[in-house]
Amino acid sequence: MAYSMTETIYALSSGAGKGGVAVIRVSGTKALKILAHMTGIENPKPRYAYFTPLKTKENRNIDHALVLYFKGPNSFTGEDVVEFQVHGGRSVIEGVFLALSQFENTRPAEPGEFSRRAVVHGKMDLTSAEGLMDLIDAQTEWQRRQALTQMEGKLGSLYEGWRQLLVKDMAYLEAFIDFPEEDIPPEKMQLIDQGVSDLISKIENHLSDNKKGQRLRDGFQIAIIGEPNVGKSSLINLLSEKDVAIVSNIAGTTRDVVETYLDIEGFPVVLADTAGLRDNAEEIEAEGIKRAVRKAEESDLILHVCDIKNYPNKDSLPENLKDIPSIVVWNKLDVVHRKVDENEIAMSAKTKEGFSTLKSQIASFLMENFSPDTTGVITRERYRKALEDCVLSLKSSLHSYELELKAEDLRLASRALGRIVGKIETEELLDVVFRDFCIGK
Repeated sequence: MAYSMTETIYALSSGAGKGGVAVIRVSGTKALKILAHMTGIENPKPRYAYFTPLKTKENRNIDHALVLYFKGPNSFTGEDVVEFQVHGGRSVIEGVFLALSQFENTRPAEPGEFSRRAVVHGKMDLTSAEGLMDLIDAQTEWQRRQALTQMEGKLGSLYEGWRQLLVKDMAYLEAFIDFPEEDIPPEKMQLIDQGVSDLISKIENHLSDNKKGQRLRDGFQIAIIGEPNVGKSSLINLLSEKDVAIVSNIAGTTRDVVETYLDIEGFPVVLADTAGLRDNAEEIEAEGIKRAVRKAEESDLILHVCDIKNYPNKDSLPENLKDIPSIVVWNKLDVVHRKVDENEIAMSAKTKEGFSTLKSQIASFLMENFSPDTTGVITRERYRKALEDCVLSLKSSLHSYELELKAEDLRLASRALGRIVGKIETEELLDVVFRDFCIGK
């Protein structure tokens, strides 16, 4: 989609629906003219709140509003920005939108267009803009912390720092290429190659993160696995504190994967109840079992639920699931009270005995294996792909003995890092980044 930076845009920046206050944001060259026409306020003081009637071009009252002016470039978008804080009724908002639409070269904003303009005007880089979107979408404490760290620019600063190192090395190589009569100090080439090797180590260490940033952003996958009638559906209902799965004494009730979203000690979790594992199942149930195994294969953790009446004989898991981290949960403690191994959990989904221990163990597993990093972690696959491309080019440069080829490899590595932070901008890249933003942000 082609975006015109010359047009003034507007949108509702507060949540949709009826509320006490609605915030309508206007950004662009016409913002001050719009403010003057709708309020009569000339030469407003930046960052000063005015309480004033809001009028149409025909001088009809729309509402009484609190109005603020942010003078560019000291605004969110880097342009002149006006915010109208009006009453949050639908008719009021529509009345303001109708009045704004009457101004020439003014239009409703596309999703993410305010943030896009902020990036274009250098108010933030792409990683900060995506961190802002993650902050808006955050549903748990650790998601909020990770998004805030990224929005504050720590991740972008890390990548831009690496890119600047390459730009410096490229400048030396370009100088050697442009002035071939000058002898290249051998120690200088050694320093460049050593710097490249060190950067490769840093990026590869950054990449070997168990994808914890992406997992925290998207939610950790936990699958409940076990034989029929061991209490898997009761357990997911207990963990989610609502009836998301049918509980029955009839074996094979769960035929498909049932998922629910949880917040466990600030960690986002996608919990999946699955069909009971058993041989000789009929056709539909057998398909449910196949799906259960596939879901478990994709999981970060398995809750292996067994019937404590059979203790210590655990049900066997399929061979391909044995390398996935698991917690053995002996259910039905209300029927038979037994002690189990210290690394296992004895509980009753019916009486909740032992349930707090299970939740604590799940939280401990997540904290030990996926504890958030305050220095910035990879949160998107596009970052990972660009970093992998960067490493390939850096390694190629170490085996390039022609200066021109070495310089080109470093240029490609620099461009890969630039794609992450937005230093190498293309309309296609910006379209991909901002298409999932909410309108008004």
